Amino acid sequence: MSSFFTKLGTLGVAVAGLGSVVNLALYNVEGGHRAVLFDRFRGVQEKVSGEGTHFLVPWVQRPIIFDCRSRPRNVSVITGSKDLQNVNITLRILFRPVVNELPKIYTNLGLDYDDRVLPSITNEVLKAVVAQFDASEMITQREIVSQKVSEELITRASQFGIILDDISLTHLTFGREFTLAVEMKQVSQQDAERARYNVEKAEMVKRAAVISAEGDAEGARLIAEAFKNYGDGIVELRKMEAAEEIATDLAKARNVTYLPSKQQTLLALPQ
Repeated sequence: MSSFFTKLGTLGVAVAGLGSVVNLALYNVEGGHRAVLFDRFRGVQEKVSGEGTHFLVPWVQRPIIFDCRSRPRNVSVITGSKDLQNVNITLRILFRPVVNELPKIYTNLGLDYDDRVLPSITNEVLKAVVAQFDASEMITQREIVSQKVSEELITRASQFGIILDDISLTHLTFGREFTLAVEMKQVSQQDAERARYNVEKAEMVKRAAVISAEGDAEGARLIAEAFKNYGDGIVELRKMEAAEEIATDLAKARNVTYLPSKQQTLLALPQ
C-alpha cells in the first residue's frame, strides 16, 4: 500500500514538473502586439509572431513583445526662421513600427526605438523646413509648412522602419521681439483706421453743413419771392400757421383750460 502512494506521489511530481516545463514553453501575444524571439545561440530570429499563444524553447529562447498600435508622441523644437526669428514648434505624432521590420528594429534600436529616433529626425526636419519661411509666412502659410514637414518626416521615419499615421502642428509661437513687433503693427493699423474714420466723419459733417446751408438759402429765396409776389397774403398765412401751432401746444398742456366763448361762461353774466 505504501509503495502505491509512493508511486502516486512520484507521478504527481512528474506531472507537476511537466506542467511547469510546458508553461515555460508557452508565451502569449496580446491584441495589437507582435513578438520577436531571441535565441541564445542564434540571436534575434527573423520570424515575427502574431497574436495568440506560441511555443518556445525554455531557457534558450525568450520573446520580445512590441506594441504595434498607433501611439501619440509630442515633440517640441525651438529653431530659427528665414528672417532669423526664434520659432517654438510642437508636433503631435501618431507612430507605429513596421511589423516585418521588428527584428531589424530590435537589433539596431531596441524596444525604445521611438525615443532614439523621433526626437532627432523631428528636430532635423523642422529646422530644415522652418528655415525656408519668414516668421510672417509661418502664420499665413501654415498649411504649406505643415504639409512639407509631414512629407519629409514620413520619408525620414520610413528609413528606420517607423510608420507615421498622423502629424499635427499643435503649437506655434515666436520670440518676444517678434510678438511685440506684431502687436505694435496691429496698434498702428488700428490708429490708422481710427484716423481714417475721423476724417470721413469730418467730411460727412462738412457735407451735411453745406447741404443744410444750401437748404436754408433756398428757403430764404422762396420766402422772399413769396413776399414779392403775394404781399400781405403770405403774412396772414404765416400768422394762421403760427396760431395753429400755439393752439396745438396749449391743447396738450395740463394747466390750460379751454373756454369756447365769452357768452357761454359765468364771466359773461351782468355785473
